[in-house]
Amino acid sequence: MMMGDDIENGNLGPYQDRPRTFPNMRSKPYTPLIFRILMGINVRVLVILLLLVFGYVFYIGASTSPIIVFVFSVCIVSFLLSIYLTKWVLSKDEGPPEMSQISEAIRDGAEGFFRTQYGTISKMALLLALVILSIYLFRNTTPQQESSGLGRATSAYITVAAFLLGALCSGVAGYVGMWVSVRANVRVSSAARRSAREALQVAVRAGGFSALVVVGMAVIGIAILYATFYVWLGVDSPGSMKVTDLPLLLVGYGFGASFVALFAQLGGGIYTKAADVGADLVGKVEQGIPEDDPRNPAVIADLVGDNVGDCAARGADLFESIAAEIISAMILGGTMAQRCKIEDPSGFILFPLVVHSFDLVVSSIGILSIRSTRDSSVKAPIEDPMTILQKGYSVTIVLAILTFAGSTRWLLYTEQAPSAWLNFALCGLVGIITAYVFVWITKYYTDYKHEPVRTLALSSSTGHGTNIIAGVSLGLESTALPVLVISISIISAFWLGHTSGLVDETGSPTGGLFGTAVATMGMLSTAAYILTMDMFGPIADNAGGIVEMSQQPESVREITDVLDAVGNTTKATTKGFAIGSAALASFLLFSAYMDEVASFAHESFKQVDIAIPEVFIGGLLGSMLIFLFSAWACAAVGRTAQEVVKEVRRQFIERPGIMDYKEKPDYGRCVAIVASASLREMIKPGALAIVSPIVVGFLFRVLGHYTGHPLLGAKVVAALLMFATVSGILMALFLNTAGGAWDNAKKYIETGALGGKGSDSHKAAVTGDTVGDPFKDTAGPSLHVLIKMLATITLVMAPVFL
Repeated sequence: MMMGDDIENGNLGPYQDRPRTFPNMRSKPYTPLIFRILMGINVRVLVILLLLVFGYVFYIGASTSPIIVFVFSVCIVSFLLSIYLTKWVLSKDEGPPEMSQISEAIRDGAEGFFRTQYGTISKMALLLALVILSIYLFRNTTPQQESSGLGRATSAYITVAAFLLGALCSGVAGYVGMWVSVRANVRVSSAARRSAREALQVAVRAGGFSALVVVGMAVIGIAILYATFYVWLGVDSPGSMKVTDLPLLLVGYGFGASFVALFAQLGGGIYTKAADVGADLVGKVEQGIPEDDPRNPAVIADLVGDNVGDCAARGADLFESIAAEIISAMILGGTMAQRCKIEDPSGFILFPLVVHSFDLVVSSIGILSIRSTRDSSVKAPIEDPMTILQKGYSVTIVLAILTFAGSTRWLLYTEQAPSAWLNFALCGLVGIITAYVFVWITKYYTDYKHEPVRTLALSSSTGHGTNIIAGVSLGLESTALPVLVISISIISAFWLGHTSGLVDETGSPTGGLFGTAVATMGMLSTAAYILTMDMFGPIADNAGGIVEMSQQPESVREITDVLDAVGNTTKATTKGFAIGSAALASFLLFSAYMDEVASFAHESFKQVDIAIPEVFIGGLLGSMLIFLFSAWACAAVGRTAQEVVKEVRRQFIERPGIMDYKEKPDYGRCVAIVASASLREMIKPGALAIVSPIVVGFLFRVLGHYTGHPLLGAKVVAALLMFATVSGILMALFLNTAGGAWDNAKKYIETGALGGKGSDSHKAAVTGDTVGDPFKDTAGPSLHVLIKMLATITLVMAPVFL
């Protein structure tokens, strides 16, 4: 990546006497091929094509169920609302030229990395699709497939098509997250020159656009796939597949989404934290210059990282979370309806799609409830942004409770158990309360208004070592309450489902697992608003960087600093929320895996005995996988950061005029280093996650064949999945909370506490923040994606283990 010759030659004159100019890091902006094709089509032709697409969508929806038509309608309305939010955000001014020039440099770097990263991911996805096709063409068939006439080839092509569609939609979700963030950051910076409330509203609405598109895509993608298979395969007609077996065909979609989300999170996380660590270690600690100072050669790479690591990766992450939860709940709903002989099982199967359709509605109301005030004075008292966001979240939760209860009465009422819907409504309430408590717990451990972070900041006054010890202990302690909450929610939801009155042919209660699935849906019933708060964080962080680099007045920086600190908390809380939902979704997918193995093996598979040595070894391997994956992810950040540190030190030594504003840093060099290194480093931990369960299952399958234990491979993989889920949840909670607490302890000191910026306490806090960076933004977020991907890959690859 080349910078301008005038900058490279350092002949711009005194740096402080000229406008800040940050030329593009590439010759032209990047637009994905699909968007270039659409923009090249005549408007009238494009309108006709869209009408034909909508006509097809509603035709297959009407041929499937009125519920699908409702889901399609809500999703399309939410897309129209997202377009309104986009126009509203883009209508805001970009501020003075120096702001827009910095924003363009960030945008170019983010889009360039996105193109390269997703090009690499797409090649790996195509390779994995061929592997899945080969396995499915030679696998055994289930009794359900044999009775419906669904052959191996048809099943193979359906699974591969679903996998590729899931991967494509996940990639688009990531692009949407990045696209809006690189355009909203400068508008938030400009709005901060007028008022804090307006800046908050711009950031929230920008995040809301991304959230509505991501959630809407996840819902409508699964709905279209379900309706297409329903019509194409003639489901429920004589001699064809039953509707209760249809959700199993959607598993490939969830696997594709998980695959892309894992690599997006790994690559983006390595990028953002390596740049951040390199910038902090040399800039703050060695040179004593502020964060986001324009003299730091790594500052543009750091700001680019916020967009590719926190926005693009998080969009793909939440898309995958919702897809996995919907598909697993549809599978369990269909299985339970089949066992209970319910006449019309479509309500139990399509219930997750309706819940998330209402999620789009209630989250939209919550987003729009955050409005700016008439007072546009920067000198007006700054309201606490967290309080404003919490009010919007409270509105969303109240509406979610009402719509969830209505959805259960509409879809889950059955004459066999007239009061069952009420039990399931209470299961949803358990999930909603769990989500709220998770957000509160994470906020308590990561917000500097509360005691844990203030105690951590106080430990910085006695040195770097005590800061690290206090941060590690805080992270370890923070795992207790979330685990207790998850345990109580699982038991409560299972018991409510178990006592719902739904029984199978033998009279045994069958609603327990579905009750847990409904609780998971309740937890994710405000997912769009949660993602909005998550996207708010990196947008606010970028806005602060733009304000600092363009040297705006201190009053403007105060506003962006407050937004940034709140953004750190919202990012941490949404990660805690994601971990909790990952735990419940993995539990559901594990149950679906056991049912799938039983179908292929033609025998019961309900228990996994860890007293069997081979099965216990599988559990140990699952736990080891979590630790090894975390180690490789953190090490990747460390190695990449070392390259950045060396480059930044080199520039400060070879260009002494940088510190006096007489020479420009070579920002492009740091961007190039981080981009290439993060793409290289994401391969090893990602490959470990994909290959491990397949290799372990296949090897123990072979061992079981020679020792007379045909289900040994499946049992070992089940143990691997169980232990990996438990270890992964605890590790992710520790990493995310410790990293967030370290970051906000530094922010607390920067407010003027304990000596303020530049003090010994601040330097120790910067060290803690540096240690926590790969924890909270690379290894931690990647772990909860890894947990769900392990569950989906074992479900897709179940035939390999038998």
